[in-house]
Amino acid sequence: MNKAIYIAATEANSGKSMLTLGLMQLLLRNNPKVGYFRPIIDNPVNGKRDNHINTVLTYFNLSTSYEDSYAFTRSELVNKINNDEEDDVINKIIEKYKKLEEEFDYLVIEGTDFSDHAAIIEMDLNTLIAKNLGVPVIIVSGGIGKSLEDFIQGLRLTYDSFTNKDVEVIAVVANKVQQKNIPIILKEVGANLPKSVSVNAIPIDEKLNNPSIKELLKGINANVLFGDEYLNNATGGIKVGAMHLSKFLNHLTEDCVVVTPADRSDILLGTLQANISSNYPSVAGIILTGGIDLSSSVIKLIKGLEKIIPVLWVEEGTFSVASKLGTIRSHIYADNSSKIKMSINMFETYVNVETLKEKLVSYKKSNVLTPRMFQYNLLQRAKQERKHIVLPEGADDRILTAASQLQKIDLVDITILGKKVNIESSIKRLNIPFDFEKTPVINPIESEYFHDFASTLYELRKHKGLNLAMAEDLMADVSYFGTMMVYKGYADGMVSGAAHTTQHTIKPALQFVKTKPGFSVVSSIFFMCLEDRVSVFGDCAINPNPTAEQLAEIAISSADSSIAFGINPKIALLSYSSGASGKGEDVDVVRRATEIVKEKRPDLKVEGPIQYDAAVDPSVGKKKLPNSEVAGQANVLIFPDLNTGNNTYKAVQRETGALAIGPMLQGLNKPVNDLSRGCTIDDIFNTVILTAIQAQG
Repeated sequence: MNKAIYIAATEANSGKSMLTLGLMQLLLRNNPKVGYFRPIIDNPVNGKRDNHINTVLTYFNLSTSYEDSYAFTRSELVNKINNDEEDDVINKIIEKYKKLEEEFDYLVIEGTDFSDHAAIIEMDLNTLIAKNLGVPVIIVSGGIGKSLEDFIQGLRLTYDSFTNKDVEVIAVVANKVQQKNIPIILKEVGANLPKSVSVNAIPIDEKLNNPSIKELLKGINANVLFGDEYLNNATGGIKVGAMHLSKFLNHLTEDCVVVTPADRSDILLGTLQANISSNYPSVAGIILTGGIDLSSSVIKLIKGLEKIIPVLWVEEGTFSVASKLGTIRSHIYADNSSKIKMSINMFETYVNVETLKEKLVSYKKSNVLTPRMFQYNLLQRAKQERKHIVLPEGADDRILTAASQLQKIDLVDITILGKKVNIESSIKRLNIPFDFEKTPVINPIESEYFHDFASTLYELRKHKGLNLAMAEDLMADVSYFGTMMVYKGYADGMVSGAAHTTQHTIKPALQFVKTKPGFSVVSSIFFMCLEDRVSVFGDCAINPNPTAEQLAEIAISSADSSIAFGINPKIALLSYSSGASGKGEDVDVVRRATEIVKEKRPDLKVEGPIQYDAAVDPSVGKKKLPNSEVAGQANVLIFPDLNTGNNTYKAVQRETGALAIGPMLQGLNKPVNDLSRGCTIDDIFNTVILTAIQAQG
């Protein structure tokens, strides 16, 4: 079930705040707990809180702390991107979002404000955030100063940027448009977008679009002489009082702001009198320029008036002040409740609320799991139950570096096998932090367990002709010693293979850890973290030429493993042909394996034989197997033999830059996982986390 909506703007000053307030109000009518999250905020000015967050938290009385409501300031974001740490950005945003998701029934997520020099970067970032959080989007676009053609093109460009990354847009809002243009905008925008997208248009409202007196006060750094209780007054136009009073009064308009030199007492007093007269429009405020003090008699007169509007005083000249006032943008802030209510009313008047509410409720969360969300979920799963993993290859620098990183996150206990003096020397040479108190180092032949382990191996294998001396020789091998630690319960799992062959790593496990009941074959899978999704590849490491029965078991095991790790499996058994067209022994094995899977597990979605392109490309899949539930959407890909599987996973990994987590072995009584000898530090780190999760059962 989806629990969030992402509000994305097409550019600066498009009116996201109105949408945020309206959606909060709409959702709170049906959900007792609605939260708010803003991944990226503007840099704080003079230590003040972000205005967007402060407004929402205050007005709706949300319990969330300010610090939990955002992930990065703009400066922090830029520093991360400049240091090539984009992954850290997404990881932290996911972590913050997930914390709020657990606390609230629904979340409103507000995308970034746009800075003029980074519009393209921000658009990509909004897309990336929404994609990784797996939430639908509402796009809001401002219409001020745009032709209809430009407006539609910009909106379509933003829409395509999301949908091209498989992020669903459920609604668009054309904001700040002319009232008379609403019908044609709704018609033309609707004609350029799918019918499934709700199209809405909100007219420009001068009271909302113009800054309040309080915002003008801050913008020109003025002082308040009178009327500080009315600083939230909405403003209209700017009127410069430079002519004779009798003529100037004819230029007053509703909610205007009068700017005049402070020595023009006639304009000041005439405007105050006009404001209380029923024959003239109401004035929002007066700004006195030039730094001239008012006379005591004028001050006395003003204080005696029955109704006073804000009167501001500034040292700058009239022309300079009037120019600055024209550049001040309007914002909605916490203590301007009238503007907040006005925004909510505009939202409810012009947005198709019932249609939008239905889309929010009925939207089904995407089944596509992004690599970053998958890795986040792995860490969260590992936290649930702490496990102990043994790493036999202490002589490998990559193992030691990965162990150092694992110490830092403190989710698993680690034991390393090897000579401590050599490992200490390597740690010093690598210049990495390492706590030997936290991670013990065991030299097998010097271990207190050595003779017990050798005796156990002898008892387990003596029927195969193994004697005690041979058992002791084998137990000096780190792979045998580490596997025996797992067998005897001194460790919950083992990760090896960075410096040893697959056979060397898993042979001890096959000899005495053995397979789980009901499993006839040990197989492997890789979690392939592609650019925008996670796929499961199997078997790419163990079985050279599986039979139809073995291939079916590999497919079922891989599907169950994917379910265990949060992936809804759609299984493709791969071959060189799709459907019933192919002939030959190789394709017949795949066809029979598919039938066995359907017989044994009718709950699983499976297709085979099917070619790789038809399995993963929607357009090809629809063409070759139009009635298939799997074609074009497969995420569990089962290769017909080891030659195909191993080469394919390595080709995909190297050519696309995909992260391959694994191989993770399936079918053993206890988790023992094999690394590739070409593995990276990240591979080791992730495989240890996988192994710890497997050990949780």
